[in-house]
Amino acid sequence: MKKIVTLSAVLLAALMVFSGCSKASAKKDYILATGGTSGTYYPFGGAIANIWNTKIDGMNVTAQATGASAENLRLINKGEAEFATVQNDVMDYAFHGTDMFKGEKLENVMTVGTMYPEVVQIAVSEKSGIKSVADFKGKRISVGDAGSGVEFNAKQIMEGYGLTFDDIKKSNLSFKESAEGIQNGTLDGCFITAGVPNSALQELAFTAGLVLIPVDGEAADKICAKYGFYTKTTIPGGTYKGTDKDTSALAIKATLAVNAKLDEETVYQMTKALFENLDELAAAHAKGKEVTAAKAVTGVSVPFHPGAKKYFKEIGFDVE
Repeated sequence: MKKIVTLSAVLLAALMVFSGCSKASAKKDYILATGGTSGTYYPFGGAIANIWNTKIDGMNVTAQATGASAENLRLINKGEAEFATVQNDVMDYAFHGTDMFKGEKLENVMTVGTMYPEVVQIAVSEKSGIKSVADFKGKRISVGDAGSGVEFNAKQIMEGYGLTFDDIKKSNLSFKESAEGIQNGTLDGCFITAGVPNSALQELAFTAGLVLIPVDGEAADKICAKYGFYTKTTIPGGTYKGTDKDTSALAIKATLAVNAKLDEETVYQMTKALFENLDELAAAHAKGKEVTAAKAVTGVSVPFHPGAKKYFKEIGFDVE
C-alpha cells in the first residue's frame, strides 16, 4: 500500500508540473509596432494593447515605439512584430511592391481594419490666386519630404487633375518648413497629410492666413477609383482660422495590420475584443472616438486576415 501511495504522489506531482507548463505556454506574447513616442500611433497603439491585455485571457501585447509605417510593415513581414499601426496607402505600396516599395513586395501582411482618417490637406497662400489643384501649373508647391507618403499623395492627387511634378516648381519640405514657406512668400502652396487640425497649418492660419483647396467632383472619383486606399472626407469649416466653409478632401486611414501567418481564431478574438470595447478606446485616446466597425471596412486595399473577416461578416459586413 505504501508503494502505491508513493507512486500516486509522484503521478500527481507530475500532473501538476505538466498543468503548470501548459498554463505558462498558453500565455500569448505579441508585439504591436506603432510609431515615435511623440506621435499619435504610439499612445493609440498602447490603448489597443491595453484592451487586448485586459479582455483576453493569457494575452500580453506590448506596444513598441518604431519609425512608423514603412518600418512596421517590414517588421511584420519578417515576423518580428505580429501587429502594427500603419497608413493604408503605405501598406498598399508594400503589399503590391510599388512606389516606395518598388522591387520589395511584402506579402506577409494583412488587414484587421482601418482606424481613423489622416486627411490630405492642401493649403495655399491667400495671394496665390489658386482655387483648384488644376491651378498648380507653374506654382511653387511643397509636396512633403522626398520619398514620403505625402509625396505620393501629392503625385496621385495632381494626377487626378492631369498634372505631374514636372508641371510645378516642386519643393520637398517638412510640414513646418512648408507652412513657413507660405508665410514668408517662398511657396504658393503645400500638401500635408495628417490628422485635422494640423499644428503647422494652425500656426500659418493665425499668422499669414491660408486657403484650403478642395479635392472633389470627377477628380476625386477618378483618384478613389484608381487608388482604393483613399476615402472621401470633409474638413469642417472653422478648423483653421479664416476657413469658414467645409472643404471636400481625400483621406488615407491609419490601419491595424497583422502578420498573415497568425492563426484565424486568435485574430478573430482580438478583432472582436477591440470592436466590442470601442468605448474604452475612445476614453483612452481621442482618435478612438473616430473608430467604428462600419468605417473599419472602408479604405481597405490589402486583403483582410481570415480572423478579421470572420468577425466583420458575423456582425453583418460583407468583406472580402
